[in-house]
Amino acid sequence: MYFLKHEVEILKLFSNTINTLENALNYSSTKQKVIAQNISNADTPGYKVKNVSFQSELINAMNGVTAQRTNSKHFEFTGSSRSGVTVSTDRSTSYNHTGNNVDVDKEMADLATNQIYYNAMIDRINGKFNTLQSVIKGGR
Repeated sequence: MYFLKHEVEILKLFSNTINTLENALNYSSTKQKVIAQNISNADTPGYKVKNVSFQSELINAMNGVTAQRTNSKHFEFTGSSRSGVTVSTDRSTSYNHTGNNVDVDKEMADLATNQIYYNAMIDRINGKFNTLQSVIKGGR
Protein backbone atom coordinates (compact mmCIF):
# COMPACT_ATOMS: atom_id res chain seq x y z
CA MET A 1 0.00 0.00 0.00
CA TYR A 2 2.87 2.36 0.79
CA PHE A 3 4.33 1.99 -2.70
CA LEU A 4 1.00 2.73 -4.40
CA LYS A 5 0.52 5.87 -2.30
CA HIS A 6 4.11 6.91 -3.05
CA GLU A 7 3.57 6.42 -6.79
CA VAL A 8 0.40 8.54 -6.68
CA GLU A 9 2.35 11.34 -4.98
CA ILE A 10 5.06 11.10 -7.65
CA LEU A 11 2.40 11.32 -10.39
CA LYS A 12 0.96 14.46 -8.77
CA LEU A 13 4.44 15.96 -8.64
CA PHE A 14 5.01 15.38 -12.34
CA SER A 15 1.50 16.28 -13.53
CA ASN A 16 2.11 20.06 -13.52
CA THR A 17 5.37 19.60 -15.40
CA ILE A 18 3.74 17.34 -17.96
CA ASN A 19 0.85 19.79 -18.40
CA THR A 20 3.32 22.64 -18.94
CA LEU A 21 5.25 20.57 -21.49
CA GLU A 22 1.98 19.66 -23.22
CA ASN A 23 1.11 23.37 -23.48
CA ALA A 24 4.57 24.06 -24.89
CA LEU A 25 4.04 21.36 -27.53
CA ASN A 26 0.63 22.81 -28.42
CA TYR A 27 2.23 26.25 -28.78
CA SER A 28 4.97 24.86 -31.02
CA SER A 29 2.46 22.94 -33.13
CA THR A 30 0.35 26.05 -33.66
CA LYS A 31 3.45 28.07 -34.51
CA GLN A 32 4.48 25.42 -37.06
CA LYS A 33 1.08 25.63 -38.76
CA VAL A 34 1.14 29.44 -38.85
CA ILE A 35 4.68 29.54 -40.28
CA ALA A 36 3.74 26.98 -42.94
CA GLN A 37 0.68 29.06 -43.83
CA ASN A 38 2.83 32.19 -44.10
CA ILE A 39 5.36 30.47 -46.37
CA SER A 40 2.68 28.95 -48.58
CA ASN A 41 1.11 32.39 -49.06
CA ALA A 42 4.38 34.20 -49.82
CA ASP A 43 3.19 34.99 -53.36
CA THR A 44 -0.47 35.66 -52.53
CA PRO A 45 -1.36 39.30 -53.24
CA GLY A 46 -2.53 41.14 -50.14
CA TYR A 47 -1.69 38.32 -47.72
CA LYS A 48 -0.52 39.58 -44.33
CA VAL A 49 1.83 37.52 -42.19
CA LYS A 50 0.44 35.88 -39.05
CA ASN A 51 2.29 35.53 -35.74
CA VAL A 52 1.80 33.32 -32.70
CA SER A 53 1.98 34.99 -29.29
CA PHE A 54 3.68 33.30 -26.37
CA GLN A 55 2.13 35.63 -23.80
CA SER A 56 -0.98 33.53 -23.26
CA GLU A 57 1.16 30.43 -22.66
CA LEU A 58 3.23 32.32 -20.11
CA ILE A 59 0.06 33.42 -18.35
CA ASN A 60 -1.16 29.82 -18.28
CA ALA A 61 2.11 28.67 -16.75
CA MET A 62 1.92 31.44 -14.16
CA ASN A 63 -1.59 30.34 -13.16
CA GLY A 64 0.00 27.33 -11.44
CA VAL A 65 2.38 29.53 -9.43
CA THR A 66 1.31 30.33 -5.92
CA ALA A 67 2.88 33.20 -4.04
CA GLN A 68 2.25 35.13 -0.88
CA ARG A 69 2.39 38.91 -0.73
CA THR A 70 4.66 40.00 2.09
CA ASN A 71 4.01 43.71 1.65
CA SER A 72 0.88 45.60 0.60
CA LYS A 73 2.97 47.51 -1.98
CA HIS A 74 3.78 44.30 -3.86
CA PHE A 75 1.79 43.36 -6.93
CA GLU A 76 -0.87 40.70 -6.49
CA PHE A 77 -0.26 37.32 -8.07
CA THR A 78 -3.49 36.84 -9.97
CA GLY A 79 -4.06 34.41 -12.76
CA SER A 80 -5.81 34.97 -16.00
CA SER A 81 -8.67 32.97 -17.44
CA ARG A 82 -7.21 33.11 -20.98
CA SER A 83 -6.01 29.87 -22.46
CA GLY A 84 -4.34 28.68 -25.62
CA VAL A 85 -2.12 30.61 -27.98
CA THR A 86 -2.93 33.85 -29.72
CA VAL A 87 -2.55 34.16 -33.49
CA SER A 88 -2.40 37.75 -34.74
CA THR A 89 -2.05 39.34 -38.16
CA ASP A 90 0.65 41.94 -38.83
CA ARG A 91 -0.96 44.55 -41.06
CA SER A 92 1.66 47.23 -40.38
CA THR A 93 4.12 46.35 -43.17
CA SER A 94 4.19 45.61 -46.87
CA TYR A 95 7.26 44.23 -48.67
CA ASN A 96 6.17 44.42 -52.30
CA HIS A 97 3.71 46.09 -54.67
CA THR A 98 1.06 43.40 -54.10
CA GLY A 99 0.64 44.32 -50.42
CA ASN A 100 2.09 41.02 -49.23
CA ASN A 101 4.37 41.24 -46.18
CA VAL A 102 5.82 37.70 -45.93
CA ASP A 103 9.60 37.65 -45.50
CA VAL A 104 10.44 34.08 -46.57
CA ASP A 105 13.95 34.22 -45.06
CA LYS A 106 12.54 35.23 -41.66
CA GLU A 107 9.84 32.57 -41.86
CA MET A 108 12.42 29.88 -42.68
CA ALA A 109 14.57 30.99 -39.74
CA ASP A 110 11.48 30.91 -37.47
CA LEU A 111 10.68 27.44 -38.81
CA ALA A 112 14.15 26.15 -37.89
CA THR A 113 13.99 27.77 -34.44
CA ASN A 114 10.56 26.31 -33.80
CA GLN A 115 11.75 22.83 -34.85
CA ILE A 116 14.61 23.01 -32.33
CA TYR A 117 12.18 24.17 -29.63
CA TYR A 118 9.73 21.35 -30.46
CA ASN A 119 12.49 18.72 -30.33
CA ALA A 120 13.68 20.06 -26.97
CA MET A 121 10.15 19.81 -25.55
CA ILE A 122 9.81 16.25 -26.87
CA ASP A 123 13.12 15.33 -25.21
CA ARG A 124 11.95 16.84 -21.90
CA ILE A 125 8.60 15.04 -21.92
CA ASN A 126 10.31 11.76 -22.84
CA GLY A 127 12.67 12.28 -19.90
CA LYS A 128 9.72 12.83 -17.55
CA PHE A 129 7.99 9.68 -18.76
CA ASN A 130 11.23 7.68 -18.43
CA THR A 131 11.58 8.94 -14.85
CA LEU A 132 7.99 7.95 -14.09
CA GLN A 133 8.57 4.54 -15.60
CA SER A 134 11.68 4.09 -13.45
CA VAL A 135 9.76 5.10 -10.30
CA ILE A 136 6.91 2.73 -11.09
CA LYS A 137 9.37 -0.12 -11.64
CA GLY A 138 11.03 0.67 -8.31
CA GLY A 139 14.27 1.96 -9.82
CA ARG A 140 14.97 -1.23 -11.75
